[in-house]
Amino acid sequence: MNRIKELFGIEYPIIQGGMIWNSGYNLASAVSNSGGLGLIGAGSMYPDVLREHIQKCKKATNKPFGVNVPMLYPNVEEIMNILVEEGVKIVFTSAGNPKTWTPFLKEHGITVVHVVSSSKFALKAQDAGVDAIVAEGFEAGGHNGREETTTFTLIPMVKERISIPLIAAGGIASGKGMLAAMILGADGVQMGTRFAASVESSAHDNFKNLLLDTQEGDTMVSLKELAPVRLIKNDFYLGLQDLYKKGASVEELREYLGRGRSKKGMFEGDLVEGELEIGQIVGLINKIDTVQNIITEIVAEYNEAKKGLYNI
Repeated sequence: MNRIKELFGIEYPIIQGGMIWNSGYNLASAVSNSGGLGLIGAGSMYPDVLREHIQKCKKATNKPFGVNVPMLYPNVEEIMNILVEEGVKIVFTSAGNPKTWTPFLKEHGITVVHVVSSSKFALKAQDAGVDAIVAEGFEAGGHNGREETTTFTLIPMVKERISIPLIAAGGIASGKGMLAAMILGADGVQMGTRFAASVESSAHDNFKNLLLDTQEGDTMVSLKELAPVRLIKNDFYLGLQDLYKKGASVEELREYLGRGRSKKGMFEGDLVEGELEIGQIVGLINKIDTVQNIITEIVAEYNEAKKGLYNI
């Protein structure tokens, strides 16, 4: 039995990343209804909005789903209480110390998964009592690890050091990528970019359509002084690079970033001044499709690629 399928009670060991401005209840419920594990992205939601999305997700699916919570936000305590009040069964935490909230969540019978970018933090998360680890490589979109370790380097290293289930993330958008990650030791995969380019993603159509034209080399990790984030190279990004050339201070970078920049780009569709977060694997995506079709295609390709291994 696959450990991730068993842990979450799902048909396929495919988890949808809880991306800000992309991962509302519509996407999460569609992934869960298609046999994967859908995640609501709490990072772009006020507490009352998150509660609404959880309630709508419960109506839209009778399958397991979860919530992704970046712990760097000031209202995290209110969010954690909402998760308990609404009976959420699965929580993915990131961007913070897992020791802070894991005991609280576990006391309320919640399955906890923590996202890491290194073996060191994977061990710390395991010691904190989480049920599984997401090891996310540098290829991933959005907020990223400072170590710049790629997924296929990271997975076997983390696998050697932990005993709990391991989920691979970063640069995986196909059945072949899923098989490769699992051969290296992952029990399942988490995909963000592939589901950002879905019909059910809550991102703006401008952003989704841009993803089809974004090619290899069109993204770059920046803002390491604040929080490393992988961005599409648009005018906002180029302005950022000009600031770096002038030796901008952390405060100047923070001022340029301002507030609501990612909402402007991904949710409101401003492709010029918005912050556009996506993974390197976007160059492989050439169509906006339904979640059902995406998962069906991934599983079919995975099974076909697995059979092909015997020809080596």
